[in-house]
Amino acid sequence: MDRNTVESIAKTSLLFDFYGGLLTERQREVMEFYHEENLSLAEIADEYGISRQAVHDTLKKAETALADYESKLGLVEKLMKSRQAIEEIDAKIDELAAHTADADAVKKLEEIKMIINKLEE
Repeated sequence: MDRNTVESIAKTSLLFDFYGGLLTERQREVMEFYHEENLSLAEIADEYGISRQAVHDTLKKAETALADYESKLGLVEKLMKSRQAIEEIDAKIDELAAHTADADAVKKLEEIKMIINKLEE
């Protein structure tokens, strides 16, 4: 993964949130130090008494493992598709409510929106 783009950093963080518990303890700790606490390779290496290259290798193995878990399980992709579907449903509800004169129907549509919003909490 290209670490320099905001998108790749966000994706790595999301993968870590979903699958971090499946990594080894060392991989998890190194990922947390590097991605969440923004420590450098040198700082992490000092923390563990290992080389910067060993830290780099651990990070790459962890990132590869996270990508492999996603390719097999697809949980992040499913979440993204669900979020997109919820946004589309929400927009359709707004359209219906704007074009409906029936107060009871508008109330029901607002109740549906409240249920949908609970899904995103």
